[in-house]
Amino acid sequence: MTGLRYVYAVCRPFTTPLQAELTGIGGAPPALLHHHGLVAVVSTVPEADFCEDALKAHLEDLDWLAATARAHEGVIDALTTVTTPLPLRLATVFRDDSAVRTMIETREEHFLRLLDRLHGRVEWGVKVYLETEAAEPAPAVADRPASGRDYLRRRRESTHAQEERWQRAEAFSRSLHERLARHAEEFRLHAPQNAALTTVPGRNVLNAAYLVPRAHSEEFVELVDRTKDEEPGMRVELTGPWAAYSFTGEAQ
Repeated sequence: MTGLRYVYAVCRPFTTPLQAELTGIGGAPPALLHHHGLVAVVSTVPEADFCEDALKAHLEDLDWLAATARAHEGVIDALTTVTTPLPLRLATVFRDDSAVRTMIETREEHFLRLLDRLHGRVEWGVKVYLETEAAEPAPAVADRPASGRDYLRRRRESTHAQEERWQRAEAFSRSLHERLARHAEEFRLHAPQNAALTTVPGRNVLNAAYLVPRAHSEEFVELVDRTKDEEPGMRVELTGPWAAYSFTGEAQ
């Protein structure tokens, strides 16, 4: 079976060894391909799974996609502990090492600029959710609307209360983002997660990424932790530190 070269990331040469048990796509350990003062972190994957037609089919297979993404991210996470990696898109493949070297030469200046800008920095993700209110029990007979007018009044009151909760959530998210942005070098505001496409409870109000010097990460984490109980009914989630996925210009 012929193989293709899968590229996880590009980085500068580093001397600290990666963990011995680290594996990538298909369980193979990643290798380092040095070229022009840069390093491509690669492994060999089956062409039968990663050629164009096969990828189109696999990207509709959520189990395959999730397993591949976990393996990809596992290599990136390991790299983040020893260097500053530039993660490439999931399923970035080339015919052979020669094609990988050509890619490095073509994008060399771009990679070097990014590595200079991101050196010593990590990405933190912050999400804010408006908690889902518990469903109200069915009203007793005595509490049921006495008329159509009474029913409409209650509906208006309920709608107004929901609008007020949403306005508070948006105001809290704006305030939180402004504070976090002052403690970050850059930020990216991503589209809120679609509640229909996730099992996470609540309605996503803020979905942001912040680029923070690794040396200042503890202060950033403490700042987020202090906000978690500020606004009842809001849930603040912090993830990271990650490689700077949101700041490389590589669509994930």
